[in-house]
Amino acid sequence: MKKIITLLFLVSFGITQAQQAFKGKGDIKVNVGANLQDGGSGIQGSVDFGLGENFSFGFVANYLLGVDNFNGFYHNNPTPYTDKKPDFSDRFDAKARINANLSSVIGVEQLDVYPGLSLGLHNFGGHVGGRYFFTDGFGVFTEIGFPIAKYGSNNDVFDHLNNQTTFSLGASFNL
Repeated sequence: MKKIITLLFLVSFGITQAQQAFKGKGDIKVNVGANLQDGGSGIQGSVDFGLGENFSFGFVANYLLGVDNFNGFYHNNPTPYTDKKPDFSDRFDAKARINANLSSVIGVEQLDVYPGLSLGLHNFGGHVGGRYFFTDGFGVFTEIGFPIAKYGSNNDVFDHLNNQTTFSLGASFNL
């Protein structure tokens, strides 16, 4: 019972002490967290710079730490792969992005919902995310990214790693 009361207190304190999630021009947000997807998991970092009341641009990078090695045949290749490991370029992706920050539109200052587009090393894609700030400098974020147009012929064993839907969650900081 004590744990439930403590949890309810922390949640209610976090909600009542919540701060504005996106302030507009001059605002800088940094996100650091986990990147989860099919075939691998890793870390993601991003930074967004406010350009106007509801618009920001930024950069995002992720690196897959846990990727399974590949054994078997791939893409009608007659030679089987044996314990093939992904290269750095298969694990790493970096993108420039733009966001529409909707906290003022939806009327909840503490919650910043941001759909956007990104142009990266492996694809052109989109994302939808959200940030919630408990204090002026600290919050949490979650984000779903997806490819719209993929680059290349997808003939490599690990091309799918950076060309699929991803889910990210972690901490957000206001600079």
